[in-house]
Amino acid sequence: MCQVLAVSRSGFYDWLDREPSQREIENKKLKLEIAKIYWRHSGRYGSPRIHRQLVKEGHNCNIKRVVRLMRVMGLRAIQKKKFKKTTDSNHNLPLKENLLNRNFDVSEPNKVWASDITYIPTAEGWLYLGCSNRSLFTKSGWLVD
Repeated sequence: MCQVLAVSRSGFYDWLDREPSQREIENKKLKLEIAKIYWRHSGRYGSPRIHRQLVKEGHNCNIKRVVRLMRVMGLRAIQKKKFKKTTDSNHNLPLKENLLNRNFDVSEPNKVWASDITYIPTAEGWLYLGCSNRSLFTKSGWLVD
């Protein structure tokens, strides 16, 4: 192996027994501090915020060093998902008039029925759970898939 790397045997064994450099020792300490800050903030802090926090705590380091050490440790900030607008109220389609007008007190059976759908966002799109129909007179209903 020494021939392939073009180093002497004595140089290789000297390198194996060598004490870690001051920079390596500082990097280990800095990695611990970076990990503490990262996990204290639930993985939401990236290199700029972590660097700012390190400077506040008295560590003298460059942001590029923090970026490099975070990359070596495999730490990346978890980004908040952007708001996605799902309702388009600005259209020219005809609107239905409000027949109930928030009058939920009904005097006769089978005169007023209400329904609602429940949906949740998934990785594949919206999942519609069903339609719940209910008579406002009897306050009873059923679930339709």
